Amino acid sequence: MDTVRRIEAVLAEVLGEVNGPQAPRQLAAALKHAVFPGGARIRPRLCLAVAMACGDDAPALANAGAAAIELLHCASLVHDDLPCFDDADTRRGQPSVHKAFGERLAVLAGDALIVLAFQTVSAQVLHAPQRCAKLLATLSHGVGMPFGIVAGQAWECESTVDLGHYQRAKTGALFSAATSIGAAAAGHACEPWLDLGRWLGEAYQVADDIRDVASDALELGKPTGQDLAHGRPSAVSALGLGGAVARFERLMTHALESIPDCPGSRSLQALIRAESRRLIPTHLARPVHAARRELESRPA
Repeated sequence: MDTVRRIEAVLAEVLGEVNGPQAPRQLAAALKHAVFPGGARIRPRLCLAVAMACGDDAPALANAGAAAIELLHCASLVHDDLPCFDDADTRRGQPSVHKAFGERLAVLAGDALIVLAFQTVSAQVLHAPQRCAKLLATLSHGVGMPFGIVAGQAWECESTVDLGHYQRAKTGALFSAATSIGAAAAGHACEPWLDLGRWLGEAYQVADDIRDVASDALELGKPTGQDLAHGRPSAVSALGLGGAVARFERLMTHALESIPDCPGSRSLQALIRAESRRLIPTHLARPVHAARRELESRPA
């Protein structure tokens, strides 16, 4: 089974377990709406890719870790779309959760997805207690204060923001958690894999900033122009479009170079290169490169 089908199967199983006859129907439907259909699932795919590169000797635990990462990501999107933040009408090409189910259920759905992520990993504690403890600690670090995605969201409420701190918390923290959890699930040390998550997380946020100004809502499946509309920190506003593209390319190069020596390194490199092309398609990068070459060719 490939990683995408593996992820979809475990997510369907996890959501099915909390959708019993005694569950509130609307909340159960809101959870499903938030998780399916999925986006690129890059975080859980990355988690499983690292687990497989490290041997994947406990696939049930790796599955739980990957599912937890995606559930936390989906929770952050539900909250991100709320009227008090982005007030987004769409997400992944369909109505955002608060548009489909109302604000109250959207808040509860986001909260429930966070709890469900920890429930999913905790269910494996009897099978691999030491590894499971590491996964839970890593999840907590990637979500909470002071460095997790909650902190990243909170930076948007500050009057002065360090772009690097903001990007590392809002996006990088969950990518670092994904690579760390993949390694820990397979019984390997997390530390050698942290840099890969950090570089990829920052690159992904830069790409999101670029697409916010250079793509359209239909292509992204969500509203564009949100950074400017909400006065959020952005690589494009700080570096310009050309500078942001160059920054993205450097970050992806660092990510490729940071992959530890392992049997699955080539597969990981292929995944990262494919994701780079998906994040910044040629039609976005080519005009920037053409303009850069024209400037460099002009006489001083």
